[in-house]
Amino acid sequence: MEFKNLKDLFIKFSNEEICKAYLEKKRWPNGIVCPYCNHSGKIYNIENGKRYKCGNPQCHKKFSVTVGTIYESSKIPLSTWFGAVYICLAHKKGISSCQLARDLGVSQKAAWFMLHRIREMLSSDEGMFKNTVEVDGSYIGGKEKNKHTNKKKEMLPHFGKTPVVGIIERGGNVYAQKVKSESNVIAIVEKRVEKGSTIMTDEMNAYVQLNDQYQHFAITHSEHKYVNGLVHTNTIEGFWSLLKRGIIGIYHSVTYKHLNHYCDEFSYRYNTRKITDSQRFHLAMPRVSGRRLRYKELTSKNYGL
Repeated sequence: MEFKNLKDLFIKFSNEEICKAYLEKKRWPNGIVCPYCNHSGKIYNIENGKRYKCGNPQCHKKFSVTVGTIYESSKIPLSTWFGAVYICLAHKKGISSCQLARDLGVSQKAAWFMLHRIREMLSSDEGMFKNTVEVDGSYIGGKEKNKHTNKKKEMLPHFGKTPVVGIIERGGNVYAQKVKSESNVIAIVEKRVEKGSTIMTDEMNAYVQLNDQYQHFAITHSEHKYVNGLVHTNTIEGFWSLLKRGIIGIYHSVTYKHLNHYCDEFSYRYNTRKITDSQRFHLAMPRVSGRRLRYKELTSKNYGL
């Protein structure tokens, strides 16, 4: 099922029955599986196909295709949900909850919650990086000089900002996540990059620790050098520009607790940059399973900390 634009998508997914059938096919390509006990044997069709009942004698629970997904317990129609997913994935720099609310005819609060559930769906483990890899850190947050006088702290570089580490394989995927300090970067690199790979970084002192396990090359930005043959970090810098332009231009600001969600959103779009908007939508749909995010959890003080 291919579509060229949002109008075409709404035509293809014109009612809930079509949406549920599509979601069932994407979620359970090899047959229906109970979301409670993972039973894939006998499943009963009940309520005229609206729900199912697990045939496992130890379970026997009833469920629908949305149970255990980002759509569970939502009163918003699946056709509207699909429109939200398409818009979020098609807009290169993202879309604000205010704009999405106007586009889909829902409240801003509902649109905000929908976008965070979609970002939850996009989070994934990109696996190990190898070959030639670029590693770089960046800082997300406003400048102290732009804050109100009673909110200013120390006028130090990056003070009050959140450090984020990015790993990208040249010609491949990117992975980004917030870190508590620069000291956490090496542990993340060792976990994500295969030993013996070639790593390009800037001249940050902590990167010296990579010399023993990787072929490590550094470019000295402090001396205004940005390319030395194949040694550079321009690829990951390009990703940072997309992330920061999106945050500044679309979202304006993001909180520390939700920053990883935004990194996941921009990483997914970057990693699927070579396919169409329709293909990106279809590729994301199987991710909905096991990704339920409750509003109480999302807004709790400890979420994302």
